[in-house]
Amino acid sequence: MKKNDFYLIIGILIVTGIVVLTSNLISRNNSGSAAVAVVTIDGKEYNRYPLDKDVTERIELSDGAYNVISIHDGICEIKEASCRDQICVHHMNVQYDGQTIVCLPNKLVVTIVNSDEDDIDGATH
Repeated sequence: MKKNDFYLIIGILIVTGIVVLTSNLISRNNSGSAAVAVVTIDGKEYNRYPLDKDVTERIELSDGAYNVISIHDGICEIKEASCRDQICVHHMNVQYDGQTIVCLPNKLVVTIVNSDEDDIDGATH
């Protein structure tokens, strides 16, 4: 391998890294505009909450369990839950398409869904 081959390989890696980072940032910026938090309980859709409106709601379940979901500043989180392990409460905030928070004991799932249809699918990125 010669010196110029090494420079060529490094240049290709840098350009590839820039393209990947740019496409990820563009897709994340596009997903936040019309995103909604879809709450499902035991596999059935409970409600949809737009991420551009601030909401705090206590979701009561039939067995007396509960979760408190909070949406503010374009992010969604579970503030409080009646489950023992509290994994859902300590989970990171979600805001991008496809991110989820799961409360397994209460069978509650919060999924971020982008309602805008993209012209480009994941395979073309």
